Amino acid sequence: MMDDKTQKLSLKREVGLVGAVSLIGGTMIGSGIFMSPQTVLYSIGSPGASLVVWACCGLLVILASFCYAELGTVIRESGGEYIYILRTSGPVVAFMLIFSSVLFVRPAGVAGISLSFAQYVVAPFYSDCPPPVLLVKCVAAAAIIVLASVNCLNVRFSMSVQVFFMVAKVLALAVIIIGGAVMLIRGNNESFEDSFENTNVGINPIGIAFYQGLWSYDGWNNLNYVTEELKRPEVNLPRAVLIAISLVTGLYLLVNVSYLTVMTPRELMSSSAVAVTWGNKVLGSWGWIMSVAAALSAFGSLNGTFFSGGRVCFVAAREGHMPDILAMAHVHRLTPSPALIFTTVISLVVLIPGDFQSIVNYFSFTAWFFYAITLSGLLYLKIKKPELPRPYKVPIILPILVLIAAIFLVLAPIIDNPQIEYLYVTLFILSGVIIYIPFIHYKLCPGLLTKLTVFLQLFLEVAPAEKNL
Repeated sequence: MMDDKTQKLSLKREVGLVGAVSLIGGTMIGSGIFMSPQTVLYSIGSPGASLVVWACCGLLVILASFCYAELGTVIRESGGEYIYILRTSGPVVAFMLIFSSVLFVRPAGVAGISLSFAQYVVAPFYSDCPPPVLLVKCVAAAAIIVLASVNCLNVRFSMSVQVFFMVAKVLALAVIIIGGAVMLIRGNNESFEDSFENTNVGINPIGIAFYQGLWSYDGWNNLNYVTEELKRPEVNLPRAVLIAISLVTGLYLLVNVSYLTVMTPRELMSSSAVAVTWGNKVLGSWGWIMSVAAALSAFGSLNGTFFSGGRVCFVAAREGHMPDILAMAHVHRLTPSPALIFTTVISLVVLIPGDFQSIVNYFSFTAWFFYAITLSGLLYLKIKKPELPRPYKVPIILPILVLIAAIFLVLAPIIDNPQIEYLYVTLFILSGVIIYIPFIHYKLCPGLLTKLTVFLQLFLEVAPAEKNL
């Protein structure tokens, strides 16, 4: 009887093209575009080259998501990279992914976004000097705690909040673009004369500039987490990806042109919060509006990160790769509170030592490491299993190109300018194997874990959630 019932519970395919585009666009346009321009420019050295980097990031992301679109139509399960790696490279690598994702990548993302939120909240009060670091971190921590509480208490509220923030960020970008266009027409184009001089051409500066740029594009693979809800995925997945990412790339380029029109490259690099500096120059005494809009945008993407974070935990705990407690939901409120609390605690730990740039660099490093593995999985499926039904195909050259780019992105900072931190991150990713063998393969010390789970279940009032996938 139960089996019949669970069959009927599969999600309805309700997300159309417009929904898909706004899902991708909404998660991509986050805090990045208000924080990364100065770091991209700083790493690469010249305005012209920084625009080239932004365009290339967009192109790379479009190609990568085409490859993901094929994966999404061959392996039709929600769960993104985790499921793809599980089905192509096996459980050990998939566990490494989930281990570093839950313990580091997602919390680092949350910490990075909350830091940019905090920068924008305090920026109007410190117009002449950079704000004190401690204050920024306290504001960031407060933001994380507030959002975690909201998401633990009520899902609906956090979704309705999302739409409001989406409007705020699109308006902010529109204001920046129109303002920049007006200034350009008035003839402010000093930044674009000899725009390629002082370019740093080296492996490391290009790699780091890409890390900072790609941080702003993060979220391009979100549609793959909900493949099962898309109408006609073989048509709509590639279409949505192309439309959404082209739009976002266009927006980002226009915004960067606008920043550079209003500010000299040096001013842009020294600013701790670009949109505020821009606002003070263009809107004068109304400059604080930009700060509010940027803060709202960051807050919105922080909320989105929390909201989607529970999903991967669910899938992993179902496969037995995560403690069961993380896949439980609150009895009455039906929110995945244990997973949220866990992410919150680790985000706060990452926040204490980290500064924005290094958090972003390690985040991108880890993310692209796993994108490379996912893409090699796609190559494996293309070569070894050509008979699988594929409603949507990409030419084999695409995954090869993106794979080369991903490998370059992972190796670039290490080869050119080896920092000890990258070694730590790599060791951390590999330490997943050491945990996998005793605890998951051989299931050691289950007794202790069972007791702990029961205690936490009673304490947090949670029960195992039936995930209707």
